Amino acid sequence: MRLVEPRGKNRLEDYEQIVGEEEIETIRALAEGLEGVSLTHVNSTYFGGGVAEILHRMVPLMRDVGLRACWAVMEAPREFFAITKLKLHNGLQGADVQLTEEEEELYLSYSEENAGHPCLDADLVVVHDYQPMAIAAYHDRPGGSRWLWRCHIDLSSPNEQVWAFVSRFTGLYDAAIFSMREFVREGLGVREVAIIPPSIDPLSDKNRPLSESEVLAILEKYDVNPDRPIITQVGRFDPWKDPIGVIDVYRLVREEVPGVQLLLVASMAHDDPEGWVMFEKAIRHAGEDYDIHFLTNLVGVGDVEVNAFQRASDVVLMKSIREGFGLAVSEALWKGVPVVGGNAGGIRIQVIDGYNGFLVNSVEEAAEKVKFLLKHPEVAREMGRRGREHVRKNFLITRHLKDYLSLLLKLRLA
Repeated sequence: MRLVEPRGKNRLEDYEQIVGEEEIETIRALAEGLEGVSLTHVNSTYFGGGVAEILHRMVPLMRDVGLRACWAVMEAPREFFAITKLKLHNGLQGADVQLTEEEEELYLSYSEENAGHPCLDADLVVVHDYQPMAIAAYHDRPGGSRWLWRCHIDLSSPNEQVWAFVSRFTGLYDAAIFSMREFVREGLGVREVAIIPPSIDPLSDKNRPLSESEVLAILEKYDVNPDRPIITQVGRFDPWKDPIGVIDVYRLVREEVPGVQLLLVASMAHDDPEGWVMFEKAIRHAGEDYDIHFLTNLVGVGDVEVNAFQRASDVVLMKSIREGFGLAVSEALWKGVPVVGGNAGGIRIQVIDGYNGFLVNSVEEAAEKVKFLLKHPEVAREMGRRGREHVRKNFLITRHLKDYLSLLLKLRLA
C-alpha cells in the first residue's frame, strides 16, 4: 500500500459560476460537521479508469472543505490483477468463470499484505471496488472508525460463485455505495446502503472549455480530419465495452456516410491485463482501415486530447454490454455531443432515450441511430444541449461531494 498525491488543485469556490452560490454554501454547511475528520480512499491504481480519475479531483475538494483526506493505492503483482480483472470483475458482471482455491488464496494473501498501512487507521475509510475489499478482513481498525465499500460496477446479474466469494467481505463494512438501485444485492450485511452515482469535473483538463484552435491543433497532430464526420468511443479496451462491435457499427455507418472516421480512445491501465489482449483484437479487426484511429496514452493521448476528440465528435458511442456508469457518457454530453449508448447499467441514467441520445441493443440499432444523428445535425445539436443540462443537474463533482458528505456525516453521528 502506498499513498498517492492527487494531481488536482481544485477548490470548492472554483465551481460557483457553474452550480451557483447556494449549492456551494450548502456543501460548506454539510462539511462543518466533518471538520478535521480523517478519511482514506483506497483503490487499485492511480492512473487509468474512472475511479482514479474521480479521486484525483475529489480528494482535493474533500481537503478544501475541511476533511483530512488522503488516497492509498494497494500494491500487488500482475498475477493479482489478472485474478481481479479476469475472474472478479468479469464474474461480478456475469461472465461464466470459475475462481479456483489457489486464486482465492493469492487474492487474500495480497489483501493481508496491504492491510497494515497506518493510513487505514483513519476515522473513515472508503474502499473502492473488489480489488482491495478483502483488506477489511485483515486490518485491526480502531474503535469508532467507519468503513465504506464503494462498488462501481454492475452487480445486477453476477456469477453466483464469484459473488459468493466476494460477499464474504461485504458484512465487514458499515455502508455500501452503489451507482444505481438496480445494482444492490440482498444479504450485504451492512447497516447503510447509499445510491451515489459517479461524476465528472467540469474544470478538469478532460472537461474544461477548449478553444477551436486548440481542438484543431490536436486533430491535426493525430491526423484526424475536422471536415469529415467523426464518431468516437472513449473507454478501456474491454470486452464489456465492445470495441469490436463499435468497429462493426462504424462499418455499417460508412456504407451511407462514406467519409466517416472512427476514434477509439483509451488509457491502458496497469491493473487491467485483459486490456492489452482486447487492444490487439481490435487492431486486427480494424485491419488496414486508416479511418479507424487508435488513440491511447501509448501515443501521447492524455486528458486534454480526450477533451478535444470529444468536442470534435459528431456522435459519441458507448456501446457497453455491462456498464457500472461510464464517465465518458457524461463527458460527451457536457460538451454538447449526443450519445448512442448500450442499453446497460449506468448509461441508462445518463442517456434519456430520444432526448439527449439513444439507447440501443445491437450493432444494427446503434448504426441506425448514428446515421440518423449524422444526417440530422440540428436534432443532434438540440440533443447535445439537453444532454449538457442533464449533466449539470445530476452528474457534476459538486453533487457527488455533497452526497458523500451527507453519508459520511450520517455514519459519524450513528
